[in-house]
Amino acid sequence: MHSTLLLIELGAVILGLGLLGRIAGRYGFSPIPLYLLAGLAFGHGGLLPLDASEEFVSVGAEIGVILLLLMLGLEYTAADLVTNLKTQFPAGIVDFALNAVPGALAALLLGWGPVAAVVLAGVTWISSSGVIAKVLGDLGRIGNRETPVILSVLVLEDLSMAVYLPILTALVAGAGLVTGSITLVIALGAAGAVLVVALRFGRVISQFVSSDDPEKLLLVVFGLTLLVAGIAQQVQVSAAVGAFLVGIALSGEVAEGAHTLLSPLRDLFAAVFFVFFGLNTDPASIPPVLFPALLLAAATIVTKIATGYWAARRAGIGERGRWRAGGTLVARGEFSIVIAGIAVTAGVQPELGPLATAYVLLLVIAGPLTARYVEPVAGRLRRVLNPPPPPPPSPVDGPAAEDQPADVRPAEAEEEAPRRRLA
Repeated sequence: MHSTLLLIELGAVILGLGLLGRIAGRYGFSPIPLYLLAGLAFGHGGLLPLDASEEFVSVGAEIGVILLLLMLGLEYTAADLVTNLKTQFPAGIVDFALNAVPGALAALLLGWGPVAAVVLAGVTWISSSGVIAKVLGDLGRIGNRETPVILSVLVLEDLSMAVYLPILTALVAGAGLVTGSITLVIALGAAGAVLVVALRFGRVISQFVSSDDPEKLLLVVFGLTLLVAGIAQQVQVSAAVGAFLVGIALSGEVAEGAHTLLSPLRDLFAAVFFVFFGLNTDPASIPPVLFPALLLAAATIVTKIATGYWAARRAGIGERGRWRAGGTLVARGEFSIVIAGIAVTAGVQPELGPLATAYVLLLVIAGPLTARYVEPVAGRLRRVLNPPPPPPPSPVDGPAAEDQPADVRPAEAEEEAPRRRLA
């Protein structure tokens, strides 16, 4: 009877996720908020709690986190990571200072303590790579000059996870200074070793894993990822970091093939993860933290826009591209929930999960809107505050406007040139 109920619940959950994803795709927005709302509806305190499938959803959620980080690692090679560290390191520092600090200060002002401050700093710091990649594609901005700057900021955030997650894991586990330091050293040593091995022997590793049979390639890569993630967790390093490092170590055709094969699995288990996070959040606990979440969302929208603007300006991008870069970076999503989920599982602060849920719901909706509208709104404000001077009167018998030299044409023509170059 239990297995029958389990099959019915799982079938209903997966079918519901598919329908929610179809609705989100039809209207052009991320399905993450719908998955979170579904978890809230069917969790403890929701409309219809799911009991039989709770254990499966819990394991599926853990696999979802591992696959999210694996697929993220497959996007980059070790050489790409080293290059980004060298060239965009200042942008990463500005990103951390402007976006992690507000979260930490909010937790301290709410009286949640230093551990919750570290957690909330991560929640507000990390942008959603998945949502931003989709927004860039939907808006046709993949080839824009500011897009490499956006991707560099995201890469630095992803790299920072390899350092941040072990620290967070040690803190929420209540590890002392010595144990926490050992955990961090192990994580940094593992990350450094993987980067060195990937740079020197990446081709050998990829040849070992490579297979012309998609079934064998899928089994080897997926099995290797779970094995490394489990070993990493056993030595008190985050399983997600282990999966990320496996992705970095693979390159070339193997990485492309694994990405293609694992994408459906990632989408399935990532959706289960968001539902699981919602299942563990009581809907009644969200209204009390909604106002702090709104304030925090408003503050970090401004700081993310400032981050993108500064990074694009440093790269020599025009003003319109700077605003587009800032607006695109606003969305938070999967990794904010991953960070909050680690803390919720450890029981750090009861209100942390509801606050993170409300915060992500707000910004995963606001992100596509700011990506689309920040630049035109900033342009209108600039024209209102600094209107262009009126053009000088042309002589009665002078040449027509279209025949005038370029240096005396109206300012609007000059203003449109950057748009054509950046589009």
